[in-house]
Amino acid sequence: MAHPLSDPATARQALATMWEIRRFEEAVDDLFARGLMHGTMHLSIGQEASPTGVCLALRDDDAITSTHRGHGHCIAKGADLTRMMAELLAKETGYCRGRGGSMHIADVDTGNLGANGIVAGGIPIATGAALAYRLRGDDKVVACFFGDGAVNEGAFHEAVNLGAIWKLPVVYICENNKYGMSFSTEKSMAVENVAEKAAGYGMPGVTVDGNDVAAVYEAMETAVARARSGEGPTLLENVTYRWKGHSKSDKNLYRTRDEISEWQGRDPIVAFETRVVEAGLLGRDDIAAVRDEVVQKLRAAVREANSAPDADPSDLLDSVYASA
Repeated sequence: MAHPLSDPATARQALATMWEIRRFEEAVDDLFARGLMHGTMHLSIGQEASPTGVCLALRDDDAITSTHRGHGHCIAKGADLTRMMAELLAKETGYCRGRGGSMHIADVDTGNLGANGIVAGGIPIATGAALAYRLRGDDKVVACFFGDGAVNEGAFHEAVNLGAIWKLPVVYICENNKYGMSFSTEKSMAVENVAEKAAGYGMPGVTVDGNDVAAVYEAMETAVARARSGEGPTLLENVTYRWKGHSKSDKNLYRTRDEISEWQGRDPIVAFETRVVEAGLLGRDDIAAVRDEVVQKLRAAVREANSAPDADPSDLLDSVYASA
């Protein structure tokens, strides 16, 4: 794909993707508050530039693995908003027939190998998928998303070590939003940046502003080229921030309002809008049109998903057990 600031069409695509992620999650937040959506969910409002920049650097046939905070990854990789909303509303028309919910959406057709409710659970899956591509002779790349809390799990070490040893076509992407649940990265790591850990595996580690979609894209483009050419993985750290709590039960008692407000002032969408206007790629009318189109798209997705048939509990065990 082209750089997000290379031409008006790509700039518009990047902006639309970020707004789709933001509006989708705002709609989900509202539906949950009104008692129309159940369980829990982990919102990534404020982190939209990271999945957008990463997925812009991928081919359509490349793959991703996602996390419990994965709505943005799914959308950036090309998911259908109505099917996503239906999944969260436990509808039969959802991606997983309403059985996966917020933390377990998969969309193999767009290369999304699935979100995962286990911290670091997607890292071995991504490494295994990259090994499969290598063995099959495919030149596909896997983008593996995870949070800062995952780098302190054993699965991170084991999978990243194998990826580096075998020079697999995978990019490990840490979305460092400063907190593993409620625990600050300053207290959970002895190094300043997650990317410094890459040296222990003999691969490049890159830290970028995860709220700058262009910076994310540029770093990812380099990492993808390295992976696709057989040189092996990169550990990419996108430094960002989630505006909402860890999950719906999080009362945000471990951080200050001033801290949250400061990061909200670094809104990745507003920053990108300013850049595309200054670059002469889009005008204010174009930006307003993108915002309006996304709002209408989300309203339609909510209406259609709400009207879909509910998942039937009587066939809940279908596809759980293999038939003889």
